[in-house]
Amino acid sequence: MLGEDHSLAKEFPDLLDTITSLVKRDEAFAKDTKRYNALDKEIRVLELNGAPIDDEAMHQLKHDRSVLKDSLYQRLKKA
Repeated sequence: MLGEDHSLAKEFPDLLDTITSLVKRDEAFAKDTKRYNALDKEIRVLELNGAPIDDEAMHQLKHDRSVLKDSLYQRLKKA
């Protein structure tokens, strides 16, 4: 679905307390979470505006979001 929200809170609602805790006490996690949410928002805006970039660039953005999401999830599981 185009324009779908993939924020960490939406993706991992059962880990919301852990996300909140890590954002408060882990600067690197907070920075990566902010970067992830900004990237997700950028992708949503592009999708809703008819993706005014080429397919390769959109694929790269989605790939970057996926890699970052996986990294954040691994850290959430360890917390």
